[in-house]
Amino acid sequence: MCATNAARVLDYVNSQQYVLTDLMKDLVEAESPSAHPETHDDVRRILRLALASAGYESRETGNPAHVFARPAVRTRGRPSQLILGHFDTVWPVGTIRDQPFRIDGNIIHGPGSFDMKGGLAQLVLALRTIRDLQLDTPVVPVIFVNADEEIGSRSSTRYIRRLAQGANRALVLEPALGARGDIKTARKGIGRFTVTVYGKAAHAGLDPEGGASAILELSHVIQKLFSLNDVDRGITVNVGTIDGGIQPNVIAPHSKAVVDVRVPTVAAGNEIEYIIHSIRPENPEIRLQVEGGIGRPSMESTPRNQKLWELTKKVGTELGFDLRQSRAGGGSDGNTTSQFTATVDGLGPVGDGAHAIHEHLLIDKTLERAALLTMLLTSPAMEDHDNRRN
Repeated sequence: MCATNAARVLDYVNSQQYVLTDLMKDLVEAESPSAHPETHDDVRRILRLALASAGYESRETGNPAHVFARPAVRTRGRPSQLILGHFDTVWPVGTIRDQPFRIDGNIIHGPGSFDMKGGLAQLVLALRTIRDLQLDTPVVPVIFVNADEEIGSRSSTRYIRRLAQGANRALVLEPALGARGDIKTARKGIGRFTVTVYGKAAHAGLDPEGGASAILELSHVIQKLFSLNDVDRGITVNVGTIDGGIQPNVIAPHSKAVVDVRVPTVAAGNEIEYIIHSIRPENPEIRLQVEGGIGRPSMESTPRNQKLWELTKKVGTELGFDLRQSRAGGGSDGNTTSQFTATVDGLGPVGDGAHAIHEHLLIDKTLERAALLTMLLTSPAMEDHDNRRN
């Protein structure tokens, strides 16, 4: 797409600010906490109606119900591109009363505005721009918006994996990174492990040698886990919670730790996962049980991801934007798609405060992101692309 068309797209998107802000208000006020999918009916209805207004047919799938959409009229035989978002948030029902949706100049405030209902409104604006300007999409947009991203995409990962395997590329509408609005071309892999220690109870005063302390053993395990931290390699292992024991005067018969792991590469994830599952007790009377693993593999800066980044940067330049790429420490569904197809993440709103009370997005920058998304959606298929990891 040439610079003239880019200017036309940007001008049109900026003229449609009300589409973004009106839809944002509806989406944010339809509270949709991950832990309570029974509250999701309103946000799904609002989203599906908005997609229909842009010429997209949709259906609900899975439990909890996710939203799948594609053009109502499409050319058969064309490759597909997967656009990913989520409508669930970390905020409990009732938050909107204390943190209401509001517009303050160039800023939209409200729970879930930045992460990531702003990205959904941005998507609808991009799709309407394509329709209204009669732009072609040589790679057919296929949209998947899940209901459980904030709790690890437990139900939706299988759908995302299947869609990514058949896609020419994946565009993830998670928030941009930092005040500069960097695009995320790499993400750390995320693991969650639970270590349960089974010891032997005894009276701490009368028969201290008759027991086997699960808490003492857990302290040894924790030291082993913390020794796996490697700042230079970008590996972090954090024992986030511990629990155990019955009473102060009883040798603890059980204890438990929950561990968060972040790794820069798939190989590092496999290595750490093997080591954690190989931990053995110091006391032969103790039994250890290790559960869990790397749930979201690393999104690496692979050649195909870099090729998609180069396309993103190119269309950004045509729009007059100076885009930068960065690695994010957190995970998203882009971690999954990256195992199967070229992926860029962080294409969503520019703002701050994900999961925090000061959550907000910048309207002008989010309109720019809608223009960027429009340009990407109308770009040709990536050449020499296959779905093997490279």
